[in-house]
Amino acid sequence: MIPDPDPQMFLRINGFARDTSWLHPIMTCYADYGIVVFAALLLAGGWIARRHGDLTLLAAAVWAPLGALAAVAINQPIAQVIAEPRPYAMLPHILVLAQHTSDSSFPSDHAVLAGALAAGLWPVNRRLGIVAVFAAVAMAFARVYIGAHYAHDVLAGLALGATVSVLGFSASRPSLLRLLRRVGQSRLRPLLGSTAVPEMTTQ
Repeated sequence: MIPDPDPQMFLRINGFARDTSWLHPIMTCYADYGIVVFAALLLAGGWIARRHGDLTLLAAAVWAPLGALAAVAINQPIAQVIAEPRPYAMLPHILVLAQHTSDSSFPSDHAVLAGALAAGLWPVNRRLGIVAVFAAVAMAFARVYIGAHYAHDVLAGLALGATVSVLGFSASRPSLLRLLRRVGQSRLRPLLGSTAVPEMTTQ
């Protein structure tokens, strides 16, 4: 278990939540179900990659969800070892909009997933990546807003998720490119888009 290095940050956000009751439904919904936004962004990334017919973009689009799953898997044992209690288990009289749970607070699974997806979508398309970054930051803030995490939980989660995604793509890109070339030479070639494989770039 690690102490919160800046409990005042959490308390300031919690105080903001108390003063903005009109935001509660929006923030609670996004904190719990914002993953739907990232699913839509992943679909958009896949569509963009197929439209361009670029193997590198396709490899990035394939890796984005895989990297997110890998980041969450890596985060699980870290969270279990650190075993940080949730804010509502340690701080009395705070506003809690989150459903109570007994799992570890640090790092935030939601932030890990959001950070990994944002980093994974960045090489697919810069504009899409920017939208994903804003969505990830909003997710991190929402998790603190509803009282589910401390600020350092979500900051660490974003950093961990992005790091795993970036390093993982760098390591797996050659294998993904080889796999996509084989797919392009098979009957599954239409899955890669309308551009013929020999014309695809491999930046």
